[in-house]
Amino acid sequence: MGSSASTPAQPGSLQELYEASYRRLVAQLTAMTGDAAEAEDLVQEAFARAVGRWQTVRTYENPEAWLRTVAMNLARSRWRRTTRGAAVMLRLRASHQEAPPPSVDHVTLVDALRGLPAAQREALVLFHVADLSVEDIARQLGVPTGTVKARLSRGRAALADVLRNDEEVAS
Repeated sequence: MGSSASTPAQPGSLQELYEASYRRLVAQLTAMTGDAAEAEDLVQEAFARAVGRWQTVRTYENPEAWLRTVAMNLARSRWRRTTRGAAVMLRLRASHQEAPPPSVDHVTLVDALRGLPAAQREALVLFHVADLSVEDIARQLGVPTGTVKARLSRGRAALADVLRNDEEVAS
């Protein structure tokens, strides 16, 4: 294994290192990742990192080995991030599928809320569902607290009318 083909010569410049080893590194990373485009991205990122460290990297016995290590570490990191993301998505999908369907009361309430003016609906949801105070709602919406109170009062009255009418129609 002592041939010069297995250990590249010490490059004088980053450009020389790039020309001497880019294709070889891409081929190695393609074999590792199974994706030529991903391998090119990884090798390019490794070279980009070498730019800022060139004064140190050029002194290494084998700068190409440093680039290979960086590129392979990047590949491992991407793989871990991808697999963690996929696992999270599976868990989210599984928990989402396990959620029970909305109750008839919930559907009725949401339909009734849709019939209200947007400002009243927003105030009701922020107060009763998000459990925000009148002051917090006023701050969030950028309106006076009196406006929030009026929207809540009018919204509750309108919602009661809509729900009462729905009950009368159902009976």
